[in-house]
Amino acid sequence: MSKMILQPKIRGFICTTAHPVGCAKRVQDEIDYVQERPLIRQGPKKALIIGASTGYGLSSRIVAAFGGSRAATIGVFFEKEAENGRTATAGYYNSAAFEQKAREAGLYAKSFNGDAFSDEMKQKVMETIKKDLGSVDLVIYSLASPRRQHPRTGQLAKSVLKPVGTTFSNKSLDLNSNKLENVTLAQASQEEIDQTISVMGGEDWEMWIEALKNAGLLERHALTVAYSYIGPELTRGVYRNGTIGKAKDHLEATARKLDEQLKKYGGRALISVNKALVTQSSSAIPFIPLYFILLKKVMKEKKVDEDCIGQIHRLFATRLYTGGPIPVDENGFARLDDWEMRQDVQREVRANWDNLSDGNLTQYADLDGYQKDFLRLFGFGLEGVNYDAEVETDLKLPSTLC
Repeated sequence: MSKMILQPKIRGFICTTAHPVGCAKRVQDEIDYVQERPLIRQGPKKALIIGASTGYGLSSRIVAAFGGSRAATIGVFFEKEAENGRTATAGYYNSAAFEQKAREAGLYAKSFNGDAFSDEMKQKVMETIKKDLGSVDLVIYSLASPRRQHPRTGQLAKSVLKPVGTTFSNKSLDLNSNKLENVTLAQASQEEIDQTISVMGGEDWEMWIEALKNAGLLERHALTVAYSYIGPELTRGVYRNGTIGKAKDHLEATARKLDEQLKKYGGRALISVNKALVTQSSSAIPFIPLYFILLKKVMKEKKVDEDCIGQIHRLFATRLYTGGPIPVDENGFARLDDWEMRQDVQREVRANWDNLSDGNLTQYADLDGYQKDFLRLFGFGLEGVNYDAEVETDLKLPSTLC
């Protein structure tokens, strides 16, 4: 066992340390948020969350378990345990905390830490579903990985953040100095586009659903949801019209294909288009953090800002589990970015972007809020946590100790 006093160590757009007590507090805060809201009585009973350790995936697991229907949950993710004086990743501590809280509440919770893209992982998860639950009625797909080894070909694909068909230049924010800079990204090659689609597109989601369906582990009325993002014109050149956008196009086409299949049995496959949020992956995308910082300030002032748990609770409560048809747009998407994309919000964000300079950055941008949200991802800066105390870092997932 290893105890130490932990402080955030920032390198580029990541924090190389995570605080287990802080991560547990953040998980508890999300549970408290859900339990303070009206119960979602018609929610899922047995949920599989692929990509369950951080962000929207973690919040989905929390809402499914604590939102009212007391769902049994299985989480799949790839996180690192503590080793050689290094802390575990925040996602590992999040998952350990979730399992502990779920078990204290008398809820079934098991986790699988490994390569969700592999056939071996799919087989292990399906064996557990068959043995413990019999089937699942909700599958959330929320993977965010920079690379994927194809389970059939063995080929390793790596995602890139580049525009398609042209270069793209715009202002961005150096997160180390909080200074504006102009960034130009070279256009992606076809190989880079194809690899990004392999990593972030819909093929693996489809493989999961097909495997579950063929094994008889999907309930007839099962719902599966993958998370996507569209965003405004400001970020379109690098995001929606870039390599990531091509991958999202593939993910969304996969949703339509799966939806046609599952509808035959009373089920659905949907895309939920969510709002921009601070995540470990979004922090790595040029231009996106600057847009988010401007957006957050405007949305806070208009009292329409939401974090991960707020978004997912609203998704479950007002879209997925109302007892009636799921409200979708003309593309068949559940739109949880509706507050972000309001005309008044976008008009103000765009005006602030155009007027932005180093001299007025703090006037238009919520820099402090961004830094706080970023550090919270790793368990730092949470109220009620003594960051001067030594904490045990070598934690284990309860389900691995059974």
